[in-house]
Amino acid sequence: MTTLQLIPSLSNPATSLSGQPVLLCCRCSSVLTTLDATTSTSCSHCNAETLCDKGIWRSLSPKQSQLFEPFIRDYEFIRAAEGRASDDPAYYLALPYEDRSGRMPGQWMIRARTFRNIERCILTRLASHQVRPLRILDLGAGNGWLSYRLSLLGHVPVAVDLLTNDDDGLGAASHYAANLATMFPRVQASLNQLPFADATFDLAIFNASFHYAENYTKTLAEALRCTRRGGAVVIADTPWYKLEESGRKMVEEKHNHFRATYGIASDSRPSLEFLTPERLRDMAATLGITWQVYKPYYGLNWALRPVRARLRNRRTPSQFRIYMAEVTS
Repeated sequence: MTTLQLIPSLSNPATSLSGQPVLLCCRCSSVLTTLDATTSTSCSHCNAETLCDKGIWRSLSPKQSQLFEPFIRDYEFIRAAEGRASDDPAYYLALPYEDRSGRMPGQWMIRARTFRNIERCILTRLASHQVRPLRILDLGAGNGWLSYRLSLLGHVPVAVDLLTNDDDGLGAASHYAANLATMFPRVQASLNQLPFADATFDLAIFNASFHYAENYTKTLAEALRCTRRGGAVVIADTPWYKLEESGRKMVEEKHNHFRATYGIASDSRPSLEFLTPERLRDMAATLGITWQVYKPYYGLNWALRPVRARLRNRRTPSQFRIYMAEVTS
């Protein structure tokens, strides 16, 4: 495992001299400041203010904040009820390799193996073509575990999410600061309107988050816009079904479970929830991309799930694959 040295970017206007991306105004997309700044700022063009609150840039417009409020409220409620937080900082530092809470070990096993595959198959190759650390967009960063791991590898991640709470959102990433020479930037933003200039990043990773999109082509196009030519966009840990019917049944079961357990269906936004071969083909045709597919091995128990489902006459379970699209233009 090689730790890269940060080399300042002197020519890319999308980054500062320290190599950090610049932040754009969420209202008019004018350049605001660099992400290594720590104070709130006002746009010199439209006067809109962007807050930097406890190290998190709040890059949602008032209209976006209102739009996402029901989703954030329901999502945070269910995540808290599921016990996705800890008072122990060691819990966050051990992710994704160990779930010290013991509440979601299977899910974190998948995250860990997915990350190992991304590290081996994608990060290593992209880094071999650069003489500087990779600038990486962590989309749907949650508590920031992926940005933390990328920082330890010497890369320059930016964590983006709608959630900012201190338990499961970007606020929880504060647990990593003491272990890093430079804390990675955190930005609250919509994945459909990222506050970064074109071609800023070498890699954008949808970190178990792409299935929350309401329009896959629109959300993917925004990530592609922020990624330089020769870079790549990765979709990781989004459920995949061979048949649309199986995915739709999973969504129905999930909403029924939430409604029965928590009293809410958590369906305030029309998220698409899963991928299918047809959905992937549609994105590829519309955006002119080619998918490269990686299939991590999640263990024998996981591999036997389809067999057990058939024997019990249940719907086909989801699969998790890694989809990568290189940016060619």
